[in-house]
Amino acid sequence: MRSSRRTIFLVVLILLACGCLGMLFGQKITGASDNEIRDDLRTFSSVYDVVEQNYAEPVSADKAIYNGAIPGMLRVLDPHSNFFDPKQYALLREEQRGKYYGVGMQVGPRNNKVIVIAPFAGAPAYRAGIRPGDVIIAVDGKPTDNMSTSDVADLLKGPKGTTVRIAVIREGSEKPLEFSVIRDEIPRYSVDVHFMIRPGIGYMHVSGFQETTEHEVQEALDQMGDLKGLILDLRQNPGGLLSEGVGVADKFLKKGQVIVSHHGRSSPEKIYRAPHGNNGRDYPLVVLVNRGTASAAEIVSGAIQDHDRGLIAGETTFGKGLVQTVYPLSENTGLALTTAHYYTPSGRLIQREYAGVSLYDYYYNPADNDNNANKEVKLTDSGRTVYGGGGITPDVKIAPQKGNPFQDRLLIKYAFFNFSKHYMALHHTVDKGFNVDDAVMQEFRKFLDEQKIAFNEAELKDNDEWIRGNIKAELFVNQFGAQEGLRVHAETDPMVLKGLDLLPQAKQLADNARKTIAEKSAGTATASGAKVAANQNQ
Repeated sequence: MRSSRRTIFLVVLILLACGCLGMLFGQKITGASDNEIRDDLRTFSSVYDVVEQNYAEPVSADKAIYNGAIPGMLRVLDPHSNFFDPKQYALLREEQRGKYYGVGMQVGPRNNKVIVIAPFAGAPAYRAGIRPGDVIIAVDGKPTDNMSTSDVADLLKGPKGTTVRIAVIREGSEKPLEFSVIRDEIPRYSVDVHFMIRPGIGYMHVSGFQETTEHEVQEALDQMGDLKGLILDLRQNPGGLLSEGVGVADKFLKKGQVIVSHHGRSSPEKIYRAPHGNNGRDYPLVVLVNRGTASAAEIVSGAIQDHDRGLIAGETTFGKGLVQTVYPLSENTGLALTTAHYYTPSGRLIQREYAGVSLYDYYYNPADNDNNANKEVKLTDSGRTVYGGGGITPDVKIAPQKGNPFQDRLLIKYAFFNFSKHYMALHHTVDKGFNVDDAVMQEFRKFLDEQKIAFNEAELKDNDEWIRGNIKAELFVNQFGAQEGLRVHAETDPMVLKGLDLLPQAKQLADNARKTIAEKSAGTATASGAKVAANQNQ
């Protein structure tokens, strides 16, 4: 009986989704349409009953419905409409809120074990003394053998103020270590690193757009003070909440400027304007983007580009111009349904083509979006040409730096991560003034030999700067937390360094745009005045 009730509930979910589809396609769900839906639901129920009773193995209703029927139905619409089962929906809300309750550390798989990648600076795990590289062997007495990373992560989470016991194996320790850690609220920072990369020049990386992002960006700008230039890094930013994208763009535009507009079949056009503006802080701005820059991150990039506020540099972005509305459903599930298209201030729809493209190819093998021959042409405020479709085309293209076989070998073997564990076991600490000198490089050579990672002196010489940067970054993660490691990486990132070189060009772009717009306004005013005078003479 319980199974029957559950099946009925799942079929009701299908009905709800079908109703949404009817709205999307503009069908009038009355009369014959009602009969058609009832017939389709009866057919679905019959098929499910046959499968449940006769399939060679027991059938999981969750797998058949949550992972099969509903997602399959949504996939025929577009790649971004999606159904969330209870666990997925809880994770979505956690990401949107920008916080969770746990111990505050990133864990991951290594050699069939779950290890600590990095504790977050100041979090309970960090304060307790848990370090990167610690192998988690038990949580609250439960051995982690054969557990997945997500299983271990779930055990580490729990109500604020509760205690969790974590047993680890650490290199250099003869026996396992056990930590009693009190869970706390852990923020998921979307501004994961910001600092003054040069005198007067700020750097900020925004990893996503959640409920706290606008506030985090404002705090970062306030902390950096009177800026003479800014590198805004939106690489690998998959987007998030539209409202937060609007709030971030507001920090860089003039009050009243259009940031984005959207409309769909059942929703009227809505235009979002900068509610506050940048209060005249027009410092040079370079925005770094790549193929992983999507959705709300493209809204910010598109608004800055269309208003000639800053220079967009890097690769053509992903190209997601669809807006999803998340509908909460029964039993803690949710439906993310595409309800509108969004347009940049110049009127560009940047959504890339998905008809006839597999879901895998859509996400992981994007077509060449750099050919502008057949793209929609629009103009920025100053009259520069920009293109719709297939993402945001950067003003300055910067090809991503590709690794060589030696670099790939070190990364695949986790050479830097493992060396940092080894180094800290011997030396125990590093300070903020630490740099990778020849003595450290000699230790690294010896470590590679011990780990049987092949190398020759020519490879070490040719990759010397890259190696030193990665060693320092991993040691800083170990000693000071993940944010300091990200800072070290940013300081030596070739694209970030190129962005610094582009700041004068960004200033020239904005200055020229202001001049052009002023001249156009003056010309319009003169023409209007002449027309009035002519009318009076008549």
